[in-house]
Formats: sequence, C-alpha cells, structure tokens
Amino acid sequence: MQQTGVAYLPLHGGKAPAWLFQRMVRLGREIVRLIVEEHGPEELLVRLSDPYWFQSLGCVLGFDWHSSGVTTTVCGALKEGLKGMERELGLVVAGGKGATSRKTPSEITAAGDRLPLNRDSKELVYLSRLTAKIDNNAIQDGFQLYHHNFFFTLKGSWAVVQQGMSERYARRYHWYSEHIQSLTLEPHSAICSNRIQEKALNLVASESAKAQEVMTDLSKERPEKIVQELKKLQTLSLSSHHELSIKHLHPQSIEKVLLKTYEARANDFEELLGMAGVGAKTLRALALISEITYGTPASWKDPAKFSFAHGGKDGHPYPVNRKLYDQSIEILRKSVERAKIERPEKDKALNRLLQLFPEKVALARC
Repeated sequence: MQQTGVAYLPLHGGKAPAWLFQRMVRLGREIVRLIVEEHGPEELLVRLSDPYWFQSLGCVLGFDWHSSGVTTTVCGALKEGLKGMERELGLVVAGGKGATSRKTPSEITAAGDRLPLNRDSKELVYLSRLTAKIDNNAIQDGFQLYHHNFFFTLKGSWAVVQQGMSERYARRYHWYSEHIQSLTLEPHSAICSNRIQEKALNLVASESAKAQEVMTDLSKERPEKIVQELKKLQTLSLSSHHELSIKHLHPQSIEKVLLKTYEARANDFEELLGMAGVGAKTLRALALISEITYGTPASWKDPAKFSFAHGGKDGHPYPVNRKLYDQSIEILRKSVERAKIERPEKDKALNRLLQLFPEKVALARC
C-alpha cells in the first residue's frame, strides 16, 4: 500500500454556513479549472488521492483544518462547483454523504448516457461498489462507511474518497486507479486516521493473499460443511480478537449466503467480494475457517497510517476573511479566462514559427 501520510479527523457536527459553502463552491471550481487547464483532469485525481493535498485544499477553502467535515464538505463543494462543466473539464463527480452516496451508481449511469465516456459506465459502477465494499467489509477496522465520492474522467481514470465513522473519530480512504496493480491486494493510495486499532481484519493486505485463495475455494464448498466448521470454532478457546469475532457470527444466517456463493462459484477473491450478500460476517467466517482449517491466516494489522490561506469557519487559526476569500476567487477566475484567450494566440505564434523554422519548433514542442 502506498501510504502517504496521517490525517487527524475528529467527528464534528453542524454544517458549513451558507455564506462559506457558496464561496467554497466558487473557489473550488476555479482551483480545479486551473489544475485541469494546466495539467489535465487526471492530475486532479492524483491530487485528490493524496491525503495531504486533500486536507490542504479543505484548509484553503476555509473549512475546519482538522475535522471529519473536511471530507464531506470539500467533496460536496467540488461536486456542486463542477456541475454542468463535466464536458468542458472532462471530469465527473458522483456520490456524497449518507443517502446521496447510495445514488452514486445512478449518477454514474446518467453521466454515461449524456457524456462521451471511453469506459463503460457499468464498469465504473462496479468499481464504485467494489471499493466501498472493500473498505466496509474486506477491511474490518471498526469504521462504518457513511460517505462515498467517485471521481472519474471521460477517458476512464477514476479516484475514490470515502469516509467511515467509529465513535467520535473518522477514517478517510483514498483510491486512484492508475496506482492500482490489484484491486484486492494493497489497492489504496492512503488510509487516514489518528486511531490505530490493535486488531483489524485486513483481507486486502499482501499478507492475506493466501487466505484470499483459500476463502475463494471455501466459498465453493457445500454450505453445511462450512457451517459445521463454524460451530466447532464456537467451542474453541482462542485468542481475544478471535473470541470477539466468533461471538458475532451466526452460522444459520451465514448458511443462506454460503448457498449463493456455492452456486455462483467465484473464480477469484474479487469476484467473491462482488457477490450480493457477501458482507463482513461472511468474509470473517471464511477467514477464520481458512486459518483454523488450512493454516492460512489473514492479516490482522490495522492499515491506517494538513493551511492558513483564508481562515476557518470555527475561527481557527482565525475567522474566515471574506474579502480576501472573494479576491482569491476573482484572481483565479481571471487567470483561467486569460489563459483561455492567450492559448490560441500562442498556438498561432508557434504555427507561424513552424513555417519558418520547422525543425527547431518541433524540437521545442518535444
């Protein structure tokens, strides 16, 4: 896993005041336009997958520098700011917090119907669902997902920023498609949290590779055989973290899901993860049986591992300076417009030079 930093994210309630959120939308839009104008939409995905850059963006936009609300509000501001500009920027933002996160598949599908995507929208929907399922079920760290944003370019690159909650803390998960070699082995750009769990089941750790194979094979076994193994486990005296896991397993309810996996016969762990009904309890049961029966333990190591531009809404490090904020938006807006005007003139100049000195101009462009 490419781990790039630690973000401290205590849970804070409340909303961004309307006057601030409106400015976040406008400033966020201009920052994104500048990045896309200079480097292309893929560069924005690279930056969103970096927890340091993402947190700094939230601070520049004037939100709390350290709270969980940075994730939900910054993503919400970007989604609102880029609405209607998808074709111009070559970039789409889907999803959000709570009930909005569950609309992600339909939003991706709608984008595919109206925009010239180089990738099937059904595949993007699958990737959105799989990344959420991995961070909610394949990684069992005590954090329940409540926020999911799926960013993707018209060319098909994608990034995910999603967040889970546990007690009074949040954990943010970052993905970027071009850094991923395997969706089920060390796929993240980063997992951000200030709480490291003593024990957390991580089925996408490299140490869990063998367990993935055995779990996939187990899913094809007759359900009654797996259930019998589960009942045996409940009579054993195991280490504390296993007792905690087994206490929450119910063989009878898991048997119904195992019947589906038995009939579907997954070819690999990714296919098993993507099956309907295969959740945290089913995966935990298969992982435990894999360890006890075949000696292939999964990883129990927790995978988790910041900006004073305009101030913060809570007055830290100082109250938001509205006049300065509006000036920043206007400067960026004018910069983008000027760049659009100047670019054709630069192209014309290069073309004139090309007619006079074709070899030198060709080398300069390279």
